[in-house]
Amino acid sequence: MTLESPYIFDEFFTSGLEESISPFLKRSSRPWAKNLSLKSSLLAGFFLLSSFVAHFYSPDLSHLLLLLVYFLAGTPALLNTIEDLRNLEINIDVLMAMAAFLSFLIGSQMEGGLLLVLFAFSGAMEAAVSRKARGALHNLNNLSPTIGVVIEEDGSLVERSVREINVGTRLLVRAGEVVPLDGTVVDGHSFVNLVHLTGESVPLSKKVGDEIQAGSRNLDGTLSISVTKSSAESTLSKIVQLINEAQTMKPHIQRFLDRFSKWYAISIISLFFLFALTLPFILVIPFFGNEGSIYRALTFLIAASPCALIIATPTAYLSAISACAKKGILLKGGITLDALASCKMIAFDKTGTLTTGALTCSGIECLSEDPETTIDQAIAIAASLERNVTHPMAEAICTFAAEKGIAPTALTHFQSVAGFGLVGEVDGREVKIGNDEFIDVKIPLEKRSEMVSYLLIGKTLFSFIFLDTIRPEAAATVRELKEKGLELVMLTGDHEESARKVAEEVGIERLYANLRPEHKLETVSNLSAEKPLAMVGDGINDAPALTRASVGISMGQIGSATAVDASDIVLLQDDLSLISYLHKRAHKTMRIVRENLTLALGVIFIATTPALLGFIPLWLAVILHEGGTVLVGLNSLRLLKK
Repeated sequence: MTLESPYIFDEFFTSGLEESISPFLKRSSRPWAKNLSLKSSLLAGFFLLSSFVAHFYSPDLSHLLLLLVYFLAGTPALLNTIEDLRNLEINIDVLMAMAAFLSFLIGSQMEGGLLLVLFAFSGAMEAAVSRKARGALHNLNNLSPTIGVVIEEDGSLVERSVREINVGTRLLVRAGEVVPLDGTVVDGHSFVNLVHLTGESVPLSKKVGDEIQAGSRNLDGTLSISVTKSSAESTLSKIVQLINEAQTMKPHIQRFLDRFSKWYAISIISLFFLFALTLPFILVIPFFGNEGSIYRALTFLIAASPCALIIATPTAYLSAISACAKKGILLKGGITLDALASCKMIAFDKTGTLTTGALTCSGIECLSEDPETTIDQAIAIAASLERNVTHPMAEAICTFAAEKGIAPTALTHFQSVAGFGLVGEVDGREVKIGNDEFIDVKIPLEKRSEMVSYLLIGKTLFSFIFLDTIRPEAAATVRELKEKGLELVMLTGDHEESARKVAEEVGIERLYANLRPEHKLETVSNLSAEKPLAMVGDGINDAPALTRASVGISMGQIGSATAVDASDIVLLQDDLSLISYLHKRAHKTMRIVRENLTLALGVIFIATTPALLGFIPLWLAVILHEGGTVLVGLNSLRLLKK
């Protein structure tokens, strides 16, 4: 990771960055700073064990080693506690530091040292779990270049910060380098790897005219690209922003535990003082000693501390978010996993979602009994009309003509009628291509399941037939989701005959067709009233429905920016099969959160009452408390498995 701007001393240590990249350390010293808290806790543990052994033959040496334990593990805890108290915060750190130093004061120095060591170790483990769970974001930050090689007008090369590079600037990307900004290839040809962006490791060929995303790794050739998006708007920046948002949008239970922890800590500290003062009168025991009320109250304080409870949810959600990011799924918060796990219905848009959105012309038919024009002439005239516009059907017809080796014919008086079709003249005859309303002929036009465009040449009518290719994984995904007990529906603005055919092929029975954006929004609202609904879409027209659904899922590659912004989940590689994976991952996350909470609460309930009754010594309470914290963190890491 490269630091882009100088830091003052205090600013760096409030930035949250890894100590090993501190600009105030020599390069040779930085490896020592990596995982510093874990190393110091392990060293303190070694001194604690040595102190315990030395206690039997050299008490003075034992005390010296124990002093080192309190210095290494206790100093950070004490400084954090002082800072918290200055901010009038009573939290778990304050509670544990108080327990450790009270242990020292009542003569249980070894137990206090054990508490500090295990507390420092569990804190280091928690930080390591969080770093590992945030691995996708760290990888993206490391992947993101801060410098781009600019090609000047005279051909010279100049390195500039990506923040200073404007749209339209030409950049040089050599083999092995990472593309710094989104752009269009203007020179060169190469294979690039998008694994960090989409989760797909298969290299893609990029040639002149192709778009290329920031974060793509250039594998073999040299590319010149024209920048199309600034640093703040690049694909990589957008992904980093989404993951950051995901980590800050906490699920309901996590927000509850955050609010709960402060009052819980205050309650436990209050109970400590209450039990320390009242147990001698209730159980007829002394105040001091290993059987005294202060010792038992302190054991209760440690056993009741909810460290494991506090990390039970954030580590699980962070691990799940990171695992999904590595698969090419971006989640806008752990709250999305909760919502998806509760969904009982999934609604799919058709074009661009269940289908690829790329039309192919499958053929042409003559609908007139006495045609005055041949099929090849009709294809040539249609190609001459459609080459003047940008439209999926137009591209399909031009491609169809090119595949048959038919060149467009000469055309005059061309006119485009928005929303209906095209008109022109060929050899003095009017030619029109478009929908049935635009053609307006007296021949009855049969409603078909395929998409059709009509061509009228004089009095001769032709129809071009189009197919929207169904995604290869669509049928299998629908089948898997049905097996999970989910109800599936299709929402589309396409006419019912075409939509029905796609629905039947993928296995969806419930269908809503001929929907305008406002109708699609209304339908999603009505369906959401029946049961929690997830909506999968890709276009601008899907954005209102994606926002209204319990969970909005958008296709990242072909989806519009509006749809991506409106959704809660983005599938970067447009792979529908990931929806089944995601649904399973959401339920697994819920299960692991429940396991973590059960384990954390179980330790508290099992240990607290016996601690007050004197059945659990201080050292065992420490082990149960910190052991539970470590187990919860390790259990959460199971979600990192793909």
